[in-house]
Amino acid sequence: MTTNHNLAVMHWGTYRVTTTEGTLTAIDPVEWDRNPSAIGQSLVGAVDGPSRIRRPAVRLGYLQHGRDSRHGRGKEPFVEVSWDTALKLVADELTRVKKAHGNEAFYAGSYGWSSAGRFHHAQSQLHRFFNQLGGYTGSTNTYSLAAAERLLPHIIGDLDVLQKQHTHWPVLAEHCELFVAIGGLPLRNAQVNGGGANDHSLKHWLGQMQQNGTQFINVSPVKNDLSGVTNAEWLSLKPGSDTALLLALSYVLIEESLYNDAFVNSHTVGFAPFKAYLLGQKDGVAKTPAWAAALTGVEEDTIRQLAREMTSKRTMINIAWSLQRARQGEQTFWATVALAALIGQIGTPGGGLGFAYASTNLAGAQRRTFSGPRFPAGHNAISDKIPVARLSDMLLNPGGAYQFDGQDCRYPDIRVVYWAGGNAFHHHQDLNRLVEAWRQPDTVIVHEQYWTSQAKFADIVFPATTSLEREDIGSASNDGFMIAMRQHIAPQGESRDDYAIFSALAERLGFGESFTEGRDAAAWIRHLYEGSMPRAQADGIELPPFDEFWQRGKLEYALPEEPQIFLQAFRENPVASPLTTPSGKIEIFSQTVADFGYEECPGHPFWYEKEETEQREISARWPLHLLSSQPRTRLHSQYDHGSVSRNSKVQEREPLWLHPHDAAARGIIEGSVVKVFNHRGAILAGVHLSEDIRPGVVQMATGAWYDPQDPQKTGSLDKHGNPNVLTEDCGSSRLGQGCSAQSCWVDIAAWNEALPEVTAFQPPQFVTGEI
Repeated sequence: MTTNHNLAVMHWGTYRVTTTEGTLTAIDPVEWDRNPSAIGQSLVGAVDGPSRIRRPAVRLGYLQHGRDSRHGRGKEPFVEVSWDTALKLVADELTRVKKAHGNEAFYAGSYGWSSAGRFHHAQSQLHRFFNQLGGYTGSTNTYSLAAAERLLPHIIGDLDVLQKQHTHWPVLAEHCELFVAIGGLPLRNAQVNGGGANDHSLKHWLGQMQQNGTQFINVSPVKNDLSGVTNAEWLSLKPGSDTALLLALSYVLIEESLYNDAFVNSHTVGFAPFKAYLLGQKDGVAKTPAWAAALTGVEEDTIRQLAREMTSKRTMINIAWSLQRARQGEQTFWATVALAALIGQIGTPGGGLGFAYASTNLAGAQRRTFSGPRFPAGHNAISDKIPVARLSDMLLNPGGAYQFDGQDCRYPDIRVVYWAGGNAFHHHQDLNRLVEAWRQPDTVIVHEQYWTSQAKFADIVFPATTSLEREDIGSASNDGFMIAMRQHIAPQGESRDDYAIFSALAERLGFGESFTEGRDAAAWIRHLYEGSMPRAQADGIELPPFDEFWQRGKLEYALPEEPQIFLQAFRENPVASPLTTPSGKIEIFSQTVADFGYEECPGHPFWYEKEETEQREISARWPLHLLSSQPRTRLHSQYDHGSVSRNSKVQEREPLWLHPHDAAARGIIEGSVVKVFNHRGAILAGVHLSEDIRPGVVQMATGAWYDPQDPQKTGSLDKHGNPNVLTEDCGSSRLGQGCSAQSCWVDIAAWNEALPEVTAFQPPQFVTGEI
């Protein structure tokens, strides 16, 4: 029997861990991973580094004056206290708020990626705790793709389900002749998974497809968005103009009678109003290639030729998640679905439609969809949820009205924000506005491993363990593996796992027994594994007894017997295998959406001229379009303090990609530091010049820890380079209410002053002695 005692699962990979005298000394990728992520190397020196939170801590003002000191968040020092003191403060505050304001006053959405382990998953632990307390206000959808998550059920189906149905990579390698990547196909996005990531296969399969003759077209302002293919054609277009390009491609198919009339008639509804819109019969503006060329910067002949080529070859159209993180982001996804429907290859081997083949190492994986063990969170008695990207709106406007996906809603009056897992100061837009919003609730409580900006802006901070300091089970749907996660090092300082923290609070609040069900963490891990065995069997997977699994350390499920083709059954018989849309077909026009009465979403793919005019007016003042991408060197903000991320910095600042033409116009050189600014704020960034980015466009990765130069000053310069200081906190539309980070305009200027010290990774000031 093989014994693997040294495996550790992270969102970015599975590694073999080496420790020396209780200290982490090495992280090595597992031998079966075809393209392991370097992010894992950041753990050495970081898990026990100076950024670590080692003891419970309370903001000084909160300790002295309670909730009346809320405006001191992010400005004041902390006091390290005993676990008993911190737990009592939290239990008393939860009791007070529940009695005075009701459970809807708790916000425990806690969005973010916390742990690849299935038991020590902070959000699940948090939600179970608050459900047993009586409920909480939560959030719905994701920062990653909320606009698409809300749109697609109306027109083709639930995105979570569709992601698991994508055509497998081997099928694409055999049959796909043309792969059109709207927004690119970045290798960096495939490093991570919501659970564990074991075999990073994207680079391998792109190589196989290229070797087999697949032609790739990268439709993006950034050339390296398809760096995994050496001979990809780069179709550079203006950011935010993808919808116009897609509409013009559809126009050509109709004008030249190239669309699949039979497929459109049998598998879609709403073609007639869409056709009328494209031909200009509704607004007097035909969506011709000439019309699109002026908006996109792509030549008219290029658009026409691409449309013809897409219908003459077995074509896969793939759209990246990032494109819908923008004003009117829903329309880019809708226009992609409509174009693929007109081409009529949906359900064929190697052709059709994909939603982000590169994202989360998930779509196209030739793996079974079994998700593994699940920790039961229970039922939330509070039904109201806010769109996740409307966090600041909620905190700033208690009782305020808003519209969302056909509903008239109101924001709750939140008195306690309780966060475990994730980092709002990474995900959210317009951080200066978030700082203001964050100071509105009575109390902010966080579980954190490191002194991130979110921890520094909290009132009460519980130190949480990392996945290396506890046992768990690593597993993810479509990953194909289950890993026994051993504890490798002792908890740092006085840190505890989330389960232990919530168990202690539940005991104080009178529901400890129901929360724990009499199990410690080890008993829960065994219980969850054994509870997953019937579901595994239903999926054709025979799991061994728990003790055998724990001894072996690794399970790899057999590959599916048949290759998967996206919506193949629907193509073959749309009556017998209908979609989950109201019509059971692809809805090029949605009467449901049209009935919402939203001017910006009239019921079909749509170019909103009013929005285009507004963006044009903004760009007259701020001439550079800022794109904020997923990072190569970390997962969101996780391990920005680690060596891999810090080694990528330019003079300790987050890198900014800039075209030499734009740099020369401003007297900026390679490796220098610049100020990036607009009316929302300003940051410092280190310059990387490249001709692989379109002139007029700059790009930065998200996730640099927010580091205001003067925390006492509103709107202070961020010394480190978090682009969300600059991005707009506005919903994509009333339909999706997603984030609109990619609709951001800035200017840059050389920084000629002394560089301020980056303090993002330093702990806050602590007060000791008599308080």
